[in-house]
Amino acid sequence: PPLLCTSPLSHSTGSDSGVSDSEESVFSGLEDSGSDSSEDDDEGNEEGEDGALSDEGHSGMEKTTEEQVQDGSPGPRTEVASARIGDEYAEDSSDEEDIRNTVGNVPLEWYDDFPHVGYDLDGRRIYKPLRTRDELDQFLDKMDDPDYWRTVQDPMTGQDLRLTDEQVALVRRLQSGQFGDMGFNPYEPAVDFFSGDVMIHPVTNRPADKRSFIPSLVEKEKVSRMVHAIKMGWIQPRRPRDPTPSFYDLWAQEDPNAVLGRHKMHVPAPKLALPGHAESYNPPPEYLLSEEERLVWEQQEPGERKLSFLPRKFPSLRAVPAYGRFIQERFERCLDLYLCPRQRKMRVNVDPEDLIPKLPRPRDLQPFPTCQALVYRGHSDLVRCLSVSPGGQWLVSGSDDGSLRFWEVATARCVRTVPVGGVVKSVAWNPSPAVCLVAAAVEDSVLLLNPALGDRLVAGSTDQLLSAFVPPEEPPLQPARWLEASEEERQVGLRLRVCHSKPVTQVTWHGRGDYLAVVLATQGHTQVLIHQLSRRRSQSPFRRSHGQVQRVAFHPARPFLLVASQRSVRLYHLLRQELTKKLMPNCKWVSSLAVHPAGDNVICGSYDSKLVWFDLDLSTKPYRMLRHHKKALRAVAFHPRYPLFASGSDDGSVIVCHGMVYNDLLQNPLLVPVKVLKGHALTRDLGVLDVVFHPTQPWVFSSGADGTIRLFT
Repeated sequence: PPLLCTSPLSHSTGSDSGVSDSEESVFSGLEDSGSDSSEDDDEGNEEGEDGALSDEGHSGMEKTTEEQVQDGSPGPRTEVASARIGDEYAEDSSDEEDIRNTVGNVPLEWYDDFPHVGYDLDGRRIYKPLRTRDELDQFLDKMDDPDYWRTVQDPMTGQDLRLTDEQVALVRRLQSGQFGDMGFNPYEPAVDFFSGDVMIHPVTNRPADKRSFIPSLVEKEKVSRMVHAIKMGWIQPRRPRDPTPSFYDLWAQEDPNAVLGRHKMHVPAPKLALPGHAESYNPPPEYLLSEEERLVWEQQEPGERKLSFLPRKFPSLRAVPAYGRFIQERFERCLDLYLCPRQRKMRVNVDPEDLIPKLPRPRDLQPFPTCQALVYRGHSDLVRCLSVSPGGQWLVSGSDDGSLRFWEVATARCVRTVPVGGVVKSVAWNPSPAVCLVAAAVEDSVLLLNPALGDRLVAGSTDQLLSAFVPPEEPPLQPARWLEASEEERQVGLRLRVCHSKPVTQVTWHGRGDYLAVVLATQGHTQVLIHQLSRRRSQSPFRRSHGQVQRVAFHPARPFLLVASQRSVRLYHLLRQELTKKLMPNCKWVSSLAVHPAGDNVICGSYDSKLVWFDLDLSTKPYRMLRHHKKALRAVAFHPRYPLFASGSDDGSVIVCHGMVYNDLLQNPLLVPVKVLKGHALTRDLGVLDVVFHPTQPWVFSSGADGTIRLFT
């Protein structure tokens, strides 16, 4: 009973408490926090034994202990103590850790997502202390608490511990590179095991090795190898260096073995002019100066004289006196040699192959169309225009035979033929997937047809959209007339007819499918008209003309309209109604125009067999001009998804190029021609008339003057 009544938190020695060392170690291991400082004991008593256990549990444990003492029954602690007294150091550890956290040999990272850090001896959780202090509280503690600098956090229990003076001194000694134990002296005097006195008996009486009496074979091999190297001339004896400085003639003969001969940039000495007849002691009479010439020579400046001396005639060589200006001329000659600029003009010897930019291999730029897959036959005359549905399932073509043909892309089957009674100059499928509508330019009108292909719901909603229009009471004055189709025309799919005063050469849709722009073959400011489908209104956006308009195109993302005339491409802002940029292609007669899906690049084809690439962010001048075709370009096109663009020409070929546009504005676009596709036969000196890409696949369609449409995949 007196053993059980002893306080487990006491730190008294065995002599004071009357308890043996082994018993005290058992109790201290069970209950004590393991801290050496009295401050830790005070904090432990204030916060409770575990820091997370409730007061009720603590009082319950004390009551249980008192009841066991009164009853005289052995409690659990007595049993544990009696079981461990026999082997008191079985669970002992060299580092005095707080074993209230009985998590065991388990990483504490496993308890990051739990509110506790282990269990006590009774199986209850040891909860982490609440860490609700933010940086402001920590800063206030740092300013107010004088012991903040010596407070650390115990990783086992999560509590703050205050280091004692001995622990702080230990940390400082370790940081300064000293030993942790203050009593250890690293500079103790060395013990001289072998004295310097000469003694009779040796330290070791081991007999000498055999190898100390036999010559070394390894050294023999080294010496033999060095002798062989000297005989072969591989090792040269070191010659004594000559201390006298060495000089060489700067203008010596260019001997290949000399120092200057090996110097590639050596400039030979300037040579003196060879003496002529005027320097002879007996020159011909025509070289002698008259009195007038002598006076003129004396009046001239030394730099303007043709001769630096006066020619004289002597009867014999013995009568020639000493030359008076000999020393001066020698001095000037030395100055010429000394002050001669020893610099040679750099000639760049460049390999022509190095000037060609290193382009990637075409196989690294796949996918792109490489071979002809299908041929769509059915038109009896040249096919001028093509267009693909937004889903990529249907294809529409317009021909000079006065008909529109709708094809199934996958099978090359003509599913519908619509006679329009004239030459189809341009055809465009509405890009909106919710509208099934095709616009075709026939003579002086634009026909809007509903082919009723694909989804029936989309075709029905398109008819409802067109029939829901209510005409205004007062029809506005417009440059075009909107006419409803008759019953016979509605049977073949025609819904609306937009009539103009002049023939229509091109029709194109806006990206959202409500507006379409047309180009008229006329002079003046009414060459370009913009129609709105939902309100059936037409307008002429320009007040004056800037030349014959060839092509127009809407910007895919911004309210811009690109108008290509014969010699320039103008970029108009539709909301501000102003000219934004004017691109100069530097070619004659722009024939076609296409805008990159990102909207920052434009390509133009011309009738002088040039393809011009413009970077709108870079300049109004062409970024790159490609001259791969031999004849006039008729059509250019961008792929909406892949970095591809194609051009069709009258030489019967379609050239597919890789055109990668980077998001980094500092990196220029990469343009690489990858494939030349041929298949169309030349008819009436015309080849490929239109080129269009499949909206989702890396396929390209081309229509030719031979009346066929070809799909390259």
